Amino acid sequence: MAELISLDRFVDVLQAARREHIALIGGGGKTTLLHALGSQLGGSRVLTTTTVMGHDQHGDLPVVFPTTDGDVARAARNRAVIVWRRIEGKKAKGVAREDCDRWFDLVDHVVVEADGARQRPFKAPAPYEPVVPATATLLVSVIGADALGRVIADQCHRPLRVAALAGCTPYERLSATHAASVLLHHRGALRAKPAGARLVVVINKVDDTSRRSVDELVDVLHGRDRALQVIAISRR
Repeated sequence: MAELISLDRFVDVLQAARREHIALIGGGGKTTLLHALGSQLGGSRVLTTTTVMGHDQHGDLPVVFPTTDGDVARAARNRAVIVWRRIEGKKAKGVAREDCDRWFDLVDHVVVEADGARQRPFKAPAPYEPVVPATATLLVSVIGADALGRVIADQCHRPLRVAALAGCTPYERLSATHAASVLLHHRGALRAKPAGARLVVVINKVDDTSRRSVDELVDVLHGRDRALQVIAISRR
């Protein structure tokens, strides 16, 4: 049975080091986790994306549009900041993965949303995804508990790719076995994991109705990789 934690315990359970370069991928609440990490980690913190975010997803943090790396380091001193390249309409355009690599030399923590899921709770990556920086030390693969037991075509981003990696059709319900197959597939979450980076699976938005499915997913994941850290976060 999975230990269910509240969001405010995320960093403690994650066992984040004094310096981490964290890449968030998958679906089901990456932006919420991005901001949780920004508030719970210490020191100088850069929060950003290598894809796009909503222009209003800054979480009331200072937003920096840098011209130099020094701008980023100064802005993030002893606090968390959002760094975007520019805003176009309602979209905040992200930065290059190489930018994140350089900034990690200058600040304590870089947290990057490295994947898009169109607000869906689960996904499988396209060939050009996710956009994970080379110096990432921690890869956090996220699935929303509300995807489990639901029809793949209805709930998942890139449902044909999910089905292909899971070995089923997109019109089947996403079982624990299907989800685990995608999460641990070399063309799934693992495709962009840097050498030496630690993989953590986060099952987000767990409630009473999804608890049994979540426990089953944890069991399947640990059956395939007993050393894998899996964190289940309550919706409340």
